[in-house]
Amino acid sequence: MGLLVDPIEMPLTIYQGATFRKSFAWKSGPTAATATPVDLTGCAARAHVREKIDSATALLEMTTENGRIALGGAAGTVALEVSDETTAALPRLKRAARWDLEIVWPDGEVTRLFQGPVTIGPEVTR
Repeated sequence: MGLLVDPIEMPLTIYQGATFRKSFAWKSGPTAATATPVDLTGCAARAHVREKIDSATALLEMTTENGRIALGGAAGTVALEVSDETTAALPRLKRAARWDLEIVWPDGEVTRLFQGPVTIGPEVTR
């Protein structure tokens, strides 16, 4: 069974044509000093970037299945990685897109861990 948490507002910047990497360590506890890693063994993760929340098509999909998200099991780590070829294909946007990241627990329960705006930095060198 997963943890019930309020999603953390996490802005992202993805630069076109550059490899995107971002990693987090998820810890839980009554204080930061006593927090311990959340065990993500057996979990899956998924994240979408959409131009608008209600956009039918995702600009970018990251999942444990497509290899763009890696979970660190008992260490509680979440690592995002998107190739430079994939980021080069992202469109230039006039305003920030939106993203969220969900953890899917072995029992099927879903926890939204992060959400927020995504800025896509246009590539000049191509």
